[in-house]
Amino acid sequence: MDVAHVSPAKKNPQGKFIGTGQKKIIINVYKDKVKHQLENPEMRQLSYREMIVAVSKTTGIGQRTVQTTLAEYKKEGTVSSPNKKKVKPTILEKVDEFDKNAIRQKIHDFWRRREVPTVPKMLIAINEDETLPDLKRSSFQKILKDLQFEYVKKNRNSALIEREDLISWRRKYLFKIRHYRAQNRPIYYLDETWVNAGETHNRAWVDTTVTSQRDAFLKGLTTGQKEPSGKGKRLIVLHIGSSDGFVPGGLLCFESKTNSTDYHDEMNGDTFYEWFVKTLPLLKENAIIVLDNASYHSVKKHRIPVKSWRKQAIIDWLESKGVIVEHPTVKNDLMEKVNEIKNQYDQYVIDEYAKENKKIILRLPPYHCELNPIELAWSSVKSYVRTHNNTFKLKDVLELLKKGVEHVTPEMWKNFIEHVKKVEDKFWDLENATDSVMDEQPEEDRHVLTIGTGDTSSSDSDSD
Repeated sequence: MDVAHVSPAKKNPQGKFIGTGQKKIIINVYKDKVKHQLENPEMRQLSYREMIVAVSKTTGIGQRTVQTTLAEYKKEGTVSSPNKKKVKPTILEKVDEFDKNAIRQKIHDFWRRREVPTVPKMLIAINEDETLPDLKRSSFQKILKDLQFEYVKKNRNSALIEREDLISWRRKYLFKIRHYRAQNRPIYYLDETWVNAGETHNRAWVDTTVTSQRDAFLKGLTTGQKEPSGKGKRLIVLHIGSSDGFVPGGLLCFESKTNSTDYHDEMNGDTFYEWFVKTLPLLKENAIIVLDNASYHSVKKHRIPVKSWRKQAIIDWLESKGVIVEHPTVKNDLMEKVNEIKNQYDQYVIDEYAKENKKIILRLPPYHCELNPIELAWSSVKSYVRTHNNTFKLKDVLELLKKGVEHVTPEMWKNFIEHVKKVEDKFWDLENATDSVMDEQPEEDRHVLTIGTGDTSSSDSDSD
C-alpha cells in the first residue's frame, strides 16, 4: 500500500496576525486530539502543555498564540478577529507639553510687541521655528483649544486670547506665590519625569548659565526627548526641591512597566500619596508645596454627585450631609441642592493632609511648567546622565540619576528660582499688554468666539 507523504506544517511568520479562520483551525485540531485521547484510553494521555505543543506542530502556529486562542475560546465560547488597525496618536499626543508651552509663549510675545496674534500669523511663526513641529490649521486649532485659547473678533481679524478662567487661575497663582515669598515661607517645588536606559546625547556640553527653559533646550540641557522612544527600559522619577536644593530622602524612582508614551500614565494616586506622606515630614514648617494639576495630584477626598448619578444615589448623598429632601423630587432640583453645598466637600486628599500638617498646596495653572524651577533642575540631572551613560543598563542609569541629583547644588536651585521669578513678572504684565491692545478697538467691534464652534477665524485677514 502506498503511503502518502504529508509535508510539514508551514509556520506562521512571527509577529503576523492570525485571523478567525486560523483560530478555528486551532480549536478544531485541539478538539480532534482531545477526542482521539478519549477514544484511545490505553495510549499515554498528554498533559495540557503537551497538547499545546502538539497543536502548534500540527498547525504551524506558535505555542503562545495557540495557548491564548484556546484560553479565549474556553472563556468566551468563541474567538475574535485580530485588531489589525494601528492606533494613531492624536495631534495633542504628538505635540508634547514642552512644545505646547512654546506655542503659548509665541502668542504671548505677539501681545507684548503690541501685535495682534491671529491664526495665520501664528501658523507662520510656528512653522518657521525649526524647534517646533509643522502644523496645519486644523491641528493648530485643536492645540489652541487644549491650551484654553479663544478667538476675540476684532474687525476682520480674530485675535487669540486665553480663556478668562485660565487667566484668573494664573493671576491667583502669581498673587499667592508672591504673597508667600513676602512672608518668607519656605517654598518647595515637586514634579515627575522619566529617564531612558538609552539616555545619551552626542555633545557633552553642560552650561549652567541658563537664561530660559527654551535656552536650556537649545543648548542641550533638555528635559528629555520629545517623548519616550519606547526602546529599552525606563525609570519614572519623582522628587522635590527648594532654594536649599533637592530634599534629601525625597527621591522616588521605579522602573516603568508599560510602553506608554506618557510617563504620567505610570503614576497613580496611591503611589503618589504614599510618597507624599513619607516626604512631608522632611519639609520645613509652614511650607508651601507647588505642583501641577496631574490627576494623581488631584484625587478628591469626597465624591461629589453629578447629573449622571442615579437619582436615589444623589438623594442618599444629600441626606448623608444633613440636607432635607422633599418627595417627590426631580434630578434638576437635587443637583441645585448639591451645587449649594458642594464647595464644603470639594476637597483634595493631599491638600487636606498637608493642611493637617500645617502646610499649603499651591497648584500651577495648566501648561505652565516654566513656572516650576524643578524643570530646569531636571534638565541638569538628565544632562549629567546623558554625558556619563556608556553602558545603557538601567541599574547603571539609576546610579547616574542619583549622582545627577547630587550634582544640582543649592546655588543652582537659587538660580533656577530667580529665573522663574522673571518669568512670573512677564506673566503678571501680560494682561496689561493684552488689555491695552484690545482697548484700542471700539467695544462694538469685539466679541468672543469659542474655538471649534465653526465661527472661527477662517476669514482672517493679515492686514495690519
